Amino acid sequence: MMRQYELVERVLKYDPKADEALLNRAYVYAMKAHGHQKRKSGDPYFSHPLEVAAILTGLKLDDATIATALLHDTIEDTDATRAEIDHLFGKKIGELVDGLTKIKRLDLMSKKAEQAENFRKLLIAISSDIRVLLVKLADRLHNMRTLEHNTPESQQRNAQETLDIYAPLAGRIGMQQMREELEEHSFRWLHPKAYKALNDNLESLRKTTGGLLEETTAALNAMLSASSINGVVTGREKKPYAIWDKLVQKKTSLEKLSDIYAFRIIVDTDADCYRALGLVHTTWQAVPGRFKDYISVPKQNGYQSLHTTVLGPRKQRLELQIRTQRMHETAEYGVAAHALYKDNRSGTPNGATDPGTNPYAWLRRMVESLMEGDNAEEFLEHTKLELFRDQVFCFTPKGNLIALPRGATPLDFAYAVHTDIGAIASGAIVNGRHVPIETKLRNGDEVEVLTTRGHVHPAAWEALVATGRAQLAIRRSARDAERRRFIELGRRLLTAQFHRNGQELPDDLRRLTTRFSQKTIDDVLVAVARNEIPIPEAVAALEPEIRTGDQTAAKLRPRKERGEGEDGWFNLTTASGLKFRTTDGLAPTTEDAAALGSAFPGTGIPIRGLMNDVPVSFEPGGAVPGDRIIGVLTPGEGIRVFQIHSPRLKEYEHERWIDVTWDVDQRRLERFPAVIDVVCPNEPGTLAQVAAIIGQAGGNIDKLHMLERASDFTTMRLNLGVYDLAHLTHIISGLRAHSVVNKVERVFE
Repeated sequence: MMRQYELVERVLKYDPKADEALLNRAYVYAMKAHGHQKRKSGDPYFSHPLEVAAILTGLKLDDATIATALLHDTIEDTDATRAEIDHLFGKKIGELVDGLTKIKRLDLMSKKAEQAENFRKLLIAISSDIRVLLVKLADRLHNMRTLEHNTPESQQRNAQETLDIYAPLAGRIGMQQMREELEEHSFRWLHPKAYKALNDNLESLRKTTGGLLEETTAALNAMLSASSINGVVTGREKKPYAIWDKLVQKKTSLEKLSDIYAFRIIVDTDADCYRALGLVHTTWQAVPGRFKDYISVPKQNGYQSLHTTVLGPRKQRLELQIRTQRMHETAEYGVAAHALYKDNRSGTPNGATDPGTNPYAWLRRMVESLMEGDNAEEFLEHTKLELFRDQVFCFTPKGNLIALPRGATPLDFAYAVHTDIGAIASGAIVNGRHVPIETKLRNGDEVEVLTTRGHVHPAAWEALVATGRAQLAIRRSARDAERRRFIELGRRLLTAQFHRNGQELPDDLRRLTTRFSQKTIDDVLVAVARNEIPIPEAVAALEPEIRTGDQTAAKLRPRKERGEGEDGWFNLTTASGLKFRTTDGLAPTTEDAAALGSAFPGTGIPIRGLMNDVPVSFEPGGAVPGDRIIGVLTPGEGIRVFQIHSPRLKEYEHERWIDVTWDVDQRRLERFPAVIDVVCPNEPGTLAQVAAIIGQAGGNIDKLHMLERASDFTTMRLNLGVYDLAHLTHIISGLRAHSVVNKVERVFE
């Protein structure tokens, strides 16, 4: 175990101005706090924070970060408190340690939810100071190095979590060396057989290709020397996990994978990078489509380099990276290579303003957008989505660079520019051409977003985007729109009830929040719309003196088909709380319900079709404007609309029926579902003629089903989309007038 003076000397070696007293206090405090605690390996627990600190000294991080590493488990695993840490080491270090402390004693439903909640808290802390992430990555790296002492279940869980979250996070802030080691440890524990087999195969391959690394390195050095370019050439075999991942992605074998060797040329200047590239391409054949210039267009994590693939010695395919020493340090150590904290102790990188090129700014932006998710598991899901995608680089009309995951669409682009732009995006112009909003973007595309004020993205648009930010925004927008519709429905239901009682809905509804234990009036209205709060109870709470059960009688027409003529009464209680009576003494039917609208004109909830401002769904059997309709209040769904003759109405209690009326905007052509049965001769061309008649009449066939097929006649059921009852009648009349049709009738399923 490293001694106190050894740790301090390590820090002072690269940072002579470091606070030696702070490091000494943190060392002694953490050692005493952990006392006789042991790790699962049997080692003193304090060895763990000490090793974490040692990893960070290798990255040459500032004294506050090293002190945080020593203290990072004290609040969680000892009697130490945040207040005590603040007092002894300062508020900033207290914030860093607290950001690394897991949430304890959470009443969560699953291990996944606990993982998500802890990760959510970690990223909140990262968004204010990235040093939290650097310590957390070092903490995870040491835990992975000692994972053999854990249970098999813990090994699997920690390895998967590392591969899903922490290794990609290290990569996205440019710490490639740490990412590779985290991936290797995860690979070893998650796929031990594949890990061993791949390493055995690589050992055999080294014997087959013996001397290739040395031969290629010598050839590259000779090229540079001949052109007086000062450079260092290194060659290496790709890491086992990187090879295995490519084998899985390409579904191929190791023997067919030709680019498992990578070479790196480190030169003095940017200009030397391009000179070296020219030498390589004029000496060896370049593989088409495998050149990438990350110097001109850096990755989001700040990575810069020239990438190319060539056919080198022995016609072996080789990957080559050309970069400067500064670029190399950034590639290996990411944000830690920028000495962000030596001159700038706030935890924010100097000049970190461009989210397109600065890794810390990107991370902060991601956290801020993803924190808007409604729950921790959703947050974790979309964080993974953001971490794992390859990138494409697109431009705004003003030339600003926007980095997006591969497969992104103009809608992703709009949300990347700004959430408010994404929310009203309705179309796009890519490279001067109008394109559908779901078009996949390519590197170098110039994208202009077209917007429409008041535009609301349907929930289905979530499938059109590739970024977690856009998916969360669309999902949240759909939820907000649904909530607004339920609020409107709840208010309309209460208003209609008060109108039936000859009164106006009170302006002040605050009494309902206390009565029904809801936080806001809007919550009450949503509960009313969802039928979670019965309308009569809500009315009674507002106006206790109103008796919602008054015996208000409405004479309803007798059912002629029954031939019953007794002058009796039968009570029918609607969802509004009013009681109606039939005039024949028999139980009411759906026909009786049709009279409710005329009995109480103007009290129905207006229905505006499929684009209604209250939640409305239509039964498959069909109801079109012009039909007499009944609404059924369905918990969690809003209003379900039935045509008055629908046999399915009897499945719902009368208490759930509500009066509804059509209120369709005639200026807006909107189709509604209707079902017809058509009987016609079983002859070739019959179906085509039926479809032609419907098409000529402006109808749309949504679905076709052959109900009965005999040798001479066929009965087909057609689900149509029509504008209203007059339109449907026109279609039916046209079918009946044609010689190919024997019979047509409308069906109410």
